[in-house]
Amino acid sequence: MKSRGSHRQERVATLIQQILGRALTTRIKDPRVGFVTVTSVSVSRDLSHATARVSVMGDDQKKADALAGLQHASGYLRSVLAQSTDLRTTPELHFVIDHGLEHARRIDQLLSQVDQEDSQS
Repeated sequence: MKSRGSHRQERVATLIQQILGRALTTRIKDPRVGFVTVTSVSVSRDLSHATARVSVMGDDQKKADALAGLQHASGYLRSVLAQSTDLRTTPELHFVIDHGLEHARRIDQLLSQVDQEDSQS
């Protein structure tokens, strides 16, 4: 059974994900943050920190550039969060690259190769 605090954490994380997603598409003009999608957000128990996992289209350099752009814009994004929510304290934002889609794509490629090899045998 989940505690009441974890339910609040989930609600706050979902809200932050929605606000960040909108802000990245409508308010951030940094070209480094062009094709960034917020895939999930997790917040600390005391709601003082939020970690946003982001998916970035492109090579490793584009991902590093996007992460740098997000870190640069984190203060502004935090102020957007503060304006859009009525949380007592606005969480400090942290960004990490989500490699889940890449891993899924790689697994799909490997399974396709195995399937092709099996059909040729």
